[in-house]
Amino acid sequence: MSQSPAERAAELRKLLHEYSYRYYVLSQPALSDADFDQLYRELIALEQEHPEVITPDSPTQRTGSDLSEDFAKVQHPAPILSLSNAYNADDLTAWEERNLKLLPGGTQLTYTLEPKLDGLTIVLTYEHGVLVKAATRGNGEIGDDVTANIRTIRTIPLRIPSGRAHQTAPERLVVRGEVMYLKRDFEALNMQQVEQGLPRFINARNAASGAVKQKDSRITARRPLTAYIYAVVESVGLSLAYQWDILQFLLEMGFRTAPDAALYPTLSDVIQQIPTWESHRNQLEYEIDGVVIKVNDLRAAAELGYVGKDPRGATAYKFAAQEATTRLVGVSFTVGRTGRVTPNVALEPIFVGGVTVSNATLHNFDFVRDNDIRLGDKVLVKRSGDVIPYVSGPLVEQRDGTEQPILPPVECPFCTTPIVQPEGAVDYYCPNVYCPERVYRQAEFFVSRGAMDIDGVGAQTIRMLIDKGLIRDEADLFTIHRDQLMELEGFAEKKVDNFMAGIQAARSRPLAQLLTALGIDGVGSTIATSLADRFGSIDALEKATVEEIDAVEGIGEVLAENIGKWFADAYHHNVLEKLRTAGVNMLGQERFRAGEQLAGLTFVITGTLPTLSREQAEDLIEAHGGKISSSVSKKTSYVLMGDSPGSKADKARTLGVQIISEGELRAMLT
Repeated sequence: MSQSPAERAAELRKLLHEYSYRYYVLSQPALSDADFDQLYRELIALEQEHPEVITPDSPTQRTGSDLSEDFAKVQHPAPILSLSNAYNADDLTAWEERNLKLLPGGTQLTYTLEPKLDGLTIVLTYEHGVLVKAATRGNGEIGDDVTANIRTIRTIPLRIPSGRAHQTAPERLVVRGEVMYLKRDFEALNMQQVEQGLPRFINARNAASGAVKQKDSRITARRPLTAYIYAVVESVGLSLAYQWDILQFLLEMGFRTAPDAALYPTLSDVIQQIPTWESHRNQLEYEIDGVVIKVNDLRAAAELGYVGKDPRGATAYKFAAQEATTRLVGVSFTVGRTGRVTPNVALEPIFVGGVTVSNATLHNFDFVRDNDIRLGDKVLVKRSGDVIPYVSGPLVEQRDGTEQPILPPVECPFCTTPIVQPEGAVDYYCPNVYCPERVYRQAEFFVSRGAMDIDGVGAQTIRMLIDKGLIRDEADLFTIHRDQLMELEGFAEKKVDNFMAGIQAARSRPLAQLLTALGIDGVGSTIATSLADRFGSIDALEKATVEEIDAVEGIGEVLAENIGKWFADAYHHNVLEKLRTAGVNMLGQERFRAGEQLAGLTFVITGTLPTLSREQAEDLIEAHGGKISSSVSKKTSYVLMGDSPGSKADKARTLGVQIISEGELRAMLT
């Protein structure tokens, strides 16, 4: 017996409510996004054909909310609405046909095609060209006030027009955009997390949302966020007739707009572009999950009005989700150079995001526990761009009772040492510094490009040297004899020559390079350079107090303590002694000194200087005893500013750091 429209609508509402609860509240998705969208679309179609079945509690009547109790609230000047969705060319054609019926006969519509950015929606308010308020979308009517955090994002101008004196800002301008991580910045952020022994962020959108909603704006400032602006919500003193004109206006005001947006004369032209967008989504520098098609004529778009809570004048074409459902068939554990244990899984091979996936990461054991992921589960696997595939959660409803919990190993799978979880830590660790896997990971990092950059010594060679008992740490690489290598499989004269030449060259690497290669948590090349400049030798750094290390520009109390603990550790002391005995350079380079006029002063450079390049300015400052830092803090002595300065100048003003010109710098040297 077939269901009536009302009965089917009620069934769909019940299913969608249940799946939403599992996804958003329990974090236990019961089906894929694509399957959820299919049910949602069926309900929308049913309600459009039979409006009498619409109920106030229907999921189609919901406006999402990102409101938090931690922030003051902001009333938006106009509703910040979501868009209806289209999934194929027929949906788009039907959308246009419905719109044309509501407009005067003979209307010809042009369209903008813009990327559907996958970030956090923000609303920015400018008064007389000055940013006065920034809010999240919230529930569409009211958002969270995140002004202090948004001010730290360099691609958001604090004053408009930005760098264009011949333009005039409207008396009042409220714009809408998206805060997000560019793919390269998100990957760099996760690399930093790994280097500091912290868990990777799972996805860029959630990481961006978390960064914007920090209670401490200094944390937001350290995140490489980007903002794209694409709409005017309200204005006073601005009159534009077309969406394309708005995009050009926003660009002229100094906002970043999506460079790939385009204007097309017909919907047919738009439809022809969509396959290209979908096939190239992974090559874009930002994440998208579709494209947005907007009626270009703003008057026509306003006349079309709304259906439910969706404006008729725009729609979102959603790409097929880069996710798939498969079974988790195995669990393994990796151990990093710091001893951190990471759970990984084997999957029944599945095609997702353009590749066949058979392995994925589970991040950490808190993630496994919180999401109740079990061996044997049917799971959702997601992949975005070139990011490592990850399991986002189990399909709990598809369990048959044979699934087994995934627990931390009792002992290290590589050296059988009992695994520990330090008090207050999320992660589990192998504490054995001689664990062959930890030695391998650290030695692999030590020889890598950006660290000691030792040619002729690759990961495979390091693994063989450990297995043969020839090295127990990275320092042992410098004591290997030629005849020992000749006895190894695959080592002929030329390969041995390359190995020995690479090791010999590494002995004279700069001190900063050695400090980077030691793998101290939080010490990358920039911090290593600061430490080398400040202390001048490994000996001096070993003897330095935490307070002395903390005084170095760019180093905070936590990192200073990490560095102090590393040098106080007996194992690391032994590694350094072996490196010293092997003749590895442990002294900083003597710099040419023209004078000491800038001794004890730290400078940050921003903008384009009149006669000096950035490198020349740095050399000039350092030659007279000054230090260079990449970021402004209370420890900064001066900010050297040229034309078109970035946000460093604004931060300097906020912190009360003195800003000087190139001429003033030269005057300090006389």
